[in-house]
Parts: sequence; C-alpha cells; structure tokens
Amino acid sequence: MVTGKPLSKVRQAYRFIEAHKNEFGIETMCRVLGVARSGYYSWLERPISDRAQEDARLFRHVRASFIASHGIYGAPRVHQDLRELGETCSRHRVGRLMRENGLRALHSYRTRHLPVAKPAALIPNLLQRRFTASRPNETWVTDITYIRTWQGWLYLAIVVDLFSRKVIGWATKPTIHKELVLEALKKAIQRRRTRKTLIHSDQGTQYGSDAWRRFCKANRLEPSMSRRGNCWDNAVAESFFSSLKKERIKKRIYASRDSAIAEIGEYIDGFYNAKRRHSHLGGISPDEFEAVHRRRR
Repeated sequence: MVTGKPLSKVRQAYRFIEAHKNEFGIETMCRVLGVARSGYYSWLERPISDRAQEDARLFRHVRASFIASHGIYGAPRVHQDLRELGETCSRHRVGRLMRENGLRALHSYRTRHLPVAKPAALIPNLLQRRFTASRPNETWVTDITYIRTWQGWLYLAIVVDLFSRKVIGWATKPTIHKELVLEALKKAIQRRRTRKTLIHSDQGTQYGSDAWRRFCKANRLEPSMSRRGNCWDNAVAESFFSSLKKERIKKRIYASRDSAIAEIGEYIDGFYNAKRRHSHLGGISPDEFEAVHRRRR
C-alpha cells in the first residue's frame, strides 16, 4: 500500500504508543518497542521532523513519476524525472522512498539463450549486430510478435529506427501473412525518407517472400536477415517486444482484438515514443532524442 508520508520505524513506534496510551503504560511500551521515553515526549511536541516533511513532499513527486510510467520506472529513471522538475535529491534517497513505500519496478521476462545458427541462404546478415546508427533512416529493424485475445491471436509487426530506437511503423492483423509486415513497412516509409536504408529482420517466411524483396527494392531499402533461430541478431526488436509485454500487456488475455490494438497504439505512440526514458539514449525518449538531433543540425 502506497502512503503519503514515509515514516521511520522510530516514528511508527511513537505513533503506536500514542494510539494505545490508554491501554498500556507508556514506559512499558517504550521499553518493549526499544525507543526512548524522552524521544516520545519530544515527538509529541513536534511529531514530524523537517526531514520527514521533506520526504513526504518528495514522495509525492516520486509517486507521480512511478504512476505515469505505469509502474515500470525504478529509482534511476524516477530520479531523472525529479531532476527535470528541479529537485536536487540523490538517487539513493529516491530509492529509499520507493522501498519504504512499496514501489517496485516491474521485472522483465527471461531471455532465451539460443545456439549460433546458420545465415540465411537468400539474404545475408548485413547488420552483424551493429545496433547503433549515426543518423536517422540509416538502419531499421523489424519483427513480429503475438498477443492473446479471447477472439484469437493478434499479430503485431513493428519497424524500429536504430538511430533513436523509435517505432516508426507498426501494424496488427489476425493472421501472420506477408501483408502484416508490408503494412508496417509502408507506414514507416510514409513517415520517413529512405535512401539505401538497411532493413533487418529474422528469417520469417514473410521477410523472405518475393513481395518483401520487391517492395524493399522499389523503396530503396536493402534487406538484411538474421541467422536462423538467433534472437540476438535482432536484439533491438526483441527488446521492444519484451518492454511492451512487461510494461503493458503483463501476460493478460484481452477481451477483443480491438481492445488490444487500442492499448498497443497508446503504448507505442502515447508512451514509448513520446515519453519513455531510454537508457541507450541517455535517459530521454525517442521523440526527444530526435528533436535534439534536429536542433543540432
């Protein structure tokens, strides 16, 4: 349970004594609880110390940041939020306030470790795990995942720009046919200008189809493909799906595909791209990272 005023164990003991002073002797309770009777009487004159009042004030900002992140921010990112507000407290203090009030960031899913696999026969692995880019639209990655609903599976395809880690295109469909990945890529192209842009995927049949290769060629995209069964070759896309499922889906089954699509859209466009602090980007969101890049040009 989240409280508004974090209390030390000593102050909790004083409050207990005050609440039960008509039932038990004050001296006895002080001895049992291991606190000084003089301290209790001093607390009666000034129940909350200046430090505790400051903790209570800071915690309101801590809780607001934690709630705004849907419970995914730990002390480092919450501390960054507070610094942007002009607060000068330490990260240690933020962590203490979160621990004392039961605020724990969600943990990620376990990553499967797979053996090294062979490269694709048709499309080589041009990315070679180089997950950084010096400019926008230099390298994109794409992948597919699935979400459970009571109406059946919902498949999600994404396109991510490695420069800013921004999801620049996404699409959902009840089937996993090539139209799914083509629609996500079309949306990315509508928002971006391509010129010899590398587009990296896994070895799914959708990405090895003639339609995919023709579309890439027509739009000045150069395909690249992971080795079979090796998730590390497309780690950035895998990382995004892990964040989505940890931070928003949380292993639930949606009532309908429409409700799942609405929540996915809000997460990608309303939170992940616009607000979510990304450690790879120095603790700012993809949108902010791109805005900084445009101002510097």
